[in-house]
Amino acid sequence: MSATTFIVRKDNLHDGKFVTRDVTCPKGGALLNVDAFALTANNVTYGAFGDFLKYWNFFPAGEDGYGVIPVWGFGTVIESEAEGIATGDRFYGYYPFGNLLAVEPVRVGANGFTDGAAHRQAMAPVYSQYVRTATDPLYTAGSEAEQLLLRPLFSTAFLIDDFLADNGFFGAKAVILSSASSKTAFGTAYFLKQRGGVEVIGLTSNANAAFVRGLGCYDRVVTYDEVTSLPAALPVAYVDMAGNVQLRAALHHHFGDNLKYDLGVGATNWDADRTGQSEKLPGAQTTMFFAPTQAQKRIAEWGSEGFNGKLAAAWHSFLRTVTDPKAPWLKAVRGSGRADAAALYHDMLAGKVRPSDGIVLSI
Repeated sequence: MSATTFIVRKDNLHDGKFVTRDVTCPKGGALLNVDAFALTANNVTYGAFGDFLKYWNFFPAGEDGYGVIPVWGFGTVIESEAEGIATGDRFYGYYPFGNLLAVEPVRVGANGFTDGAAHRQAMAPVYSQYVRTATDPLYTAGSEAEQLLLRPLFSTAFLIDDFLADNGFFGAKAVILSSASSKTAFGTAYFLKQRGGVEVIGLTSNANAAFVRGLGCYDRVVTYDEVTSLPAALPVAYVDMAGNVQLRAALHHHFGDNLKYDLGVGATNWDADRTGQSEKLPGAQTTMFFAPTQAQKRIAEWGSEGFNGKLAAAWHSFLRTVTDPKAPWLKAVRGSGRADAAALYHDMLAGKVRPSDGIVLSI
């Protein structure tokens, strides 16, 4: 069967192309059609940190210097030799930016399976788990687009909030989130606001300020050119979705020792100038956030059932807010085929996608 995949140069995310190759169902495995997937700033982060966090390793591109950006999507089994997996079964999980995925299922059960392919074993297990929609407590048939757009980002946001609270916010009285219009940022802000106990401050561009204020999940919204207007004596934790070196430096120099924690999460400003990245800054030094680590900690403490129960309850509450017909937080923008996928991918890189739009693609 012919697989179409979008690959990009690892050192230049603007340089991408579609390639076609034959794919067969592995012995004892399964072949899934990728029905639809989301494209968000989170996927750009996967590319920006592809080497550092091994995102390129999930779906080998087959060409030197190129990689496949992973995406979250729904897939339907079109061929199976795996016991417990039938043609027509649907699964939510990690897919290549393309139309087909061959898997080698292990630990198959009522809730799904894990891809046991050898090249995936060095990475965090959460990325190799495929959830059966028929038994998934987070799945609802009428909200597939929102699940594609928000579910992985929601999970990260849920875990950032949990991590900060688990550590007493490191003594901070406010949490500052950059790229406040991004889905991971406003998801985190939503949970922080629900929890209470700290002020939630969103940093954003002038162009996105009205959208961010309209969400209602930030106590204060400040544009990037106004960051020094924040009171320097306020103990803060910084959650960095932007990955902008100059912004980080400005915040560290402004708050000094009152910047109690600096949590690196994303790179929505993935192509920003990195000059000064190695500069020793006042205040807490940057710690990269890896969501699976906090998830594994909580699963060990709460058990899988307890963790999944809390996640499901939080998801359905969040989904009701995001899809409120009176004031929805986003709308799906759908694309189909190579031309749409390439155009919308380049729009995402160029920052041309409005924060209220969520891209859902199929190849």
